Amino acid sequence: MRVLIADDEQMARKRLRRLLEAIGGVEIVAEAKSGEEALDALDGVDLAILDIDMPGLSGMDVAQLATRRGVAVVFATAHPEHAADAFDQGAVDYVRKPIDAARLELALGRARARVAPPSDDPIPLTVRGEVRLVRPAQITHAELDGALVTVWVDGEALVTELSLADLERRLPAAPFERVHRRALLRLDRVDRLRPEDSGGYTAITDTGQEVPVSRQAARALRRRLGI
Repeated sequence: MRVLIADDEQMARKRLRRLLEAIGGVEIVAEAKSGEEALDALDGVDLAILDIDMPGLSGMDVAQLATRRGVAVVFATAHPEHAADAFDQGAVDYVRKPIDAARLELALGRARARVAPPSDDPIPLTVRGEVRLVRPAQITHAELDGALVTVWVDGEALVTELSLADLERRLPAAPFERVHRRALLRLDRVDRLRPEDSGGYTAITDTGQEVPVSRQAARALRRRLGI
C-alpha cells in the first residue's frame, strides 16, 4: 500500500515513518509539510495519513479532495475534538497523538480494506433454517426492521438471522455504505437520490426499492459523489 505522510512537524513525520516501516507492508512514497504539498503528492497514493492543523490548507481540506480521488484517509492528530468532522470527511480512521504502534496497525488494516478491490465471493445467509449463498453484487441494500434484518437480493427480500453489524463486517467495505443506523446500501445499485426535508435522502435502487439516507450520511455521500 502506497502511503503519503502529511504533517507540518518534522519530528512527527519521522516518528510516523519509523512506525510504518516497523509495521511493514507499506511504501512511503511522499512526505508533505503543508496541505498544498499534500495535494501535489496525492497522485499514485493509496492512503494519506494527515495531520489536521497545517499551514494553508488543513488536513480536512485535503481529505475532501483525497477521498474524491479514491485515496483512503487516516487522520493523525492531537486534537480529539475534530473526530466527528474527520469521519464526516470520509476518513477510515482517526489516530490520536502520541501515536501507538498497535493503534496505527489497526488503522492500516482498515485502510487496506477500503482500498482493496471489492470481493464478490459468496457470503452465507441463514434464511428460515437454510443457508443461502449470495454474492455481494446481488445485494442492493439491507435494513433492520424490528429485531430482524432484511437483505434485498435483486429485488427478493431475505430475512436473515445476522445482525446488521455482522452483515456489514462480512460485506466488502466498498461499495457498501452504512447510510442510516438501520440501513446498508450498495452505492453502485442506486438509480437516484430524492432529497428529503430532514436534510437526508431517500435512495431508490435499480430494483425500485427505497432506502433512507440520514442527514449525516447524506453529507458524506455528497462529498464522495462530488454533488
